[in-house]
Amino acid sequence: MKLDLLVASGGVLSHAPRMEQTALMLVDSFEPEGFTELAKDSIFMMPHLGVLSTVNEKAATDVFINDCLVYLGTCVAPIGQGKDGEKCADYEIVFKGGRAPEQGSLSFGELKLIALGDNERATITMKPGKSVDLGEGKGVAVTKEARGGAVGILLDGRGRPLQLPADATARVNALNRWNQAVNLYPVKG
Repeated sequence: MKLDLLVASGGVLSHAPRMEQTALMLVDSFEPEGFTELAKDSIFMMPHLGVLSTVNEKAATDVFINDCLVYLGTCVAPIGQGKDGEKCADYEIVFKGGRAPEQGSLSFGELKLIALGDNERATITMKPGKSVDLGEGKGVAVTKEARGGAVGILLDGRGRPLQLPADATARVNALNRWNQAVNLYPVKG
């Protein structure tokens, strides 16, 4: 819960064909909890900037801030477990700039992707179920600002720790459902 930013770096993460793929690799690998911003190293330049910083710290910092980081968005992942389809949390998202608010429920086993562009912000209020924690204790509502990015807001109701179904068919169905929810592999029409 103390971690509020995950940065993807390395060949596979920096060069994934779609930003959604990088975001989901980060979320599935590190299983962030609560509200976490996601970003990636644009072209795997962070190691080189580390070397540059020993020669010219200001130049390295400027390149890092202006050219290196690509913000993907914010992942909101409640901690807890429940049966697929059971309510995990209710949410309300208030967007800056006049866009109509969105509200709804997040179920266990569900991923939701909500568009929020680069440099856009929104205020998210999550009201978790009584056995679910978002950082303030089980069942306690949390309101935080979310940063947008190339992917947007990812509401992750898959539970923490993330557990895949034991049955092979159910596991494949869950993975396909999650891939479709974030448009991981778009179907050309």
